[in-house]
Amino acid sequence: MRQIFLSLIVVLALMGSAYAAEAKSLVIVYSRADENYNVGYIEKGNTMILAEMIAKKTGSELFEVKPAKAYPADYQKCIDLAKREQNQKARPAILEDKDISEYDTIFFGYPIWWGDIPMCMYTFIESHDWNGKTIYPFCTHEGSGSGRTDRTLKSNMKGATLNFAKEMRGTTAQNYREDAEKTVNKWLENWGF
Repeated sequence: MRQIFLSLIVVLALMGSAYAAEAKSLVIVYSRADENYNVGYIEKGNTMILAEMIAKKTGSELFEVKPAKAYPADYQKCIDLAKREQNQKARPAILEDKDISEYDTIFFGYPIWWGDIPMCMYTFIESHDWNGKTIYPFCTHEGSGSGRTDRTLKSNMKGATLNFAKEMRGTTAQNYREDAEKTVNKWLENWGF
C-alpha cells in the first residue's frame, strides 16, 4: 500500500512538472514614448518600462502592440487624437498581431488615456478569444488610477479570469525605476510569481 501511495505521489509530481513546463505566459503591452505628461520627451514609454520588468521577473515573452499609424509625438496632439478616437469608438489598425492561443497567463499593459485603454488595444482585444486565460492587467497614469479599465476589460475579455489592474504613475516608472521595480516585484510575488 505504501509503495502504491509513493508511486501515486511521483506520478502527480511529474504531471505537475509537465504542466508547469507547458504553461506559458505572455506580456502584451502598448506604450508610447515621445512627449508624455509630467516626464517630457522620453525614449521608452512608461508602460513599457513596467512590461519589461514583468517579463524579466516572470520569464514571459513580450509582445508590443503597435498602431499602424503612430500617434503624434506632441503630447497635446496625441491626447486630442486619442479623445477623438474614443468618441468615435475607433479601432485603429495595428502593425502585427500575436497568436495568444498557446498562452495560459497574460499580463496586459497600457497607459490610461481619458480614463480608458487606448483604442488600438481594443483592436487587439477584439481580435482574440480570451476564454480560459488568466489576465493580470497593469497600467500607467498621472492621477486617474486605472480609470474604468477593470470594467472595460471584463466586458471585452469574455471567459477570462481577470484580476484587478496594477496601476502606477508614469513619473514613478520613468524617474524612480528602482522603486517601480520593487513595487512590480511585490505585486508579482503576491500572485505567486
